Amino acid sequence: MNKNYYAVLMAGGVGSRFWPVSTTNNPKQFHDMLGTGDTLIQKTFSRLNKFIPTENILILTNERYNDLVLEQLPKVKQKQVVLEPAMRNTAPCILYAALKIQKMNPNAVMIVAPSDHWIEDEKAFENDVKACFDKCEKEEVLCTLGIQPSYPNTGFGYIEFEKDGNEGLKKVAQFREKPNLETAKEFLAQGNFLWNAGIFMWGVHTIVNAFKEYQPAQFQLFNEGISSYNTPDEQNFIAENYPKAENISIDYAILEHSKSIYTLPATFDWNDLGTWGALYEKLDKDEDENAVVNGQTLLEDAKGNMIRTRKGKIVVVDGLEDYIVVDKDDVLLIYPKSKEQDIKKVRGQVQDEFGDQYA
Repeated sequence: MNKNYYAVLMAGGVGSRFWPVSTTNNPKQFHDMLGTGDTLIQKTFSRLNKFIPTENILILTNERYNDLVLEQLPKVKQKQVVLEPAMRNTAPCILYAALKIQKMNPNAVMIVAPSDHWIEDEKAFENDVKACFDKCEKEEVLCTLGIQPSYPNTGFGYIEFEKDGNEGLKKVAQFREKPNLETAKEFLAQGNFLWNAGIFMWGVHTIVNAFKEYQPAQFQLFNEGISSYNTPDEQNFIAENYPKAENISIDYAILEHSKSIYTLPATFDWNDLGTWGALYEKLDKDEDENAVVNGQTLLEDAKGNMIRTRKGKIVVVDGLEDYIVVDKDDVLLIYPKSKEQDIKKVRGQVQDEFGDQYA
């Protein structure tokens, strides 16, 4: 394996649209959402570990998930778990991780990847990442993997690339916000738009220099801790200074400013598994388009439902169509698929009404 290859797994999110399975104390990346035998973070780690050395994979997460990470990823040592003492969006944690990696290896190239996405063709994923790594090792550029849109999705940001006719990596013209339906249809018709999957690659020196140029205050804050990084003093420095960081995404902090960004249209299948509906799309279905995870079902006049319970539980459904049915511990959710985006709001209402232990 190439010792200059590093990975940062983003594993701090709550995944509130997957409530009640995903909760604040045990979010979706730590669950086997598809009933495969592996949790999402285990699948992601394994995918990256095929071409990135084990010791070069960092897990970026919230302090409360430290034990879950170590329990689910036994290959990972405590020093590889980078803990955020406060929620500050993606830019501060990426800079923090990049500075740690740069101190370990100034020649490193790194991938930043969400821990909860589903990718089936792992060899194609590896080839795409390596193609970006090659570009990043030779040039001062930032790279991202873009997903070929299959329909006008309004839930993703888009990457607009320059129409130069070249195969492979394409120069990014601009990043576009989540569009309305009409705009999304226009994007697809133009043919030079990709979904932004939030998968980034760059040389550590390139991303650190980008922060130095576009986010000088953020850079100065974290650079002052260089002497403590990867030592016992790091925790104290981060505990004191991390909460001072500006709450800003990597998109706003760096990507919207840089003029040296390239995107590679991904050659692999991808699903961000952001909602129960997205999970439903990935699962095998019966002849009535019902998708079931874990449970044993007896279904009558039931069509298009997403059903998830604990392993072996018997579920009887009659006369239900296009619903999400999720049974977990003390919570049973029976909710229309058409309103899945509101589950995040329902979770908050349950929290207010019945207490934090249910959210």
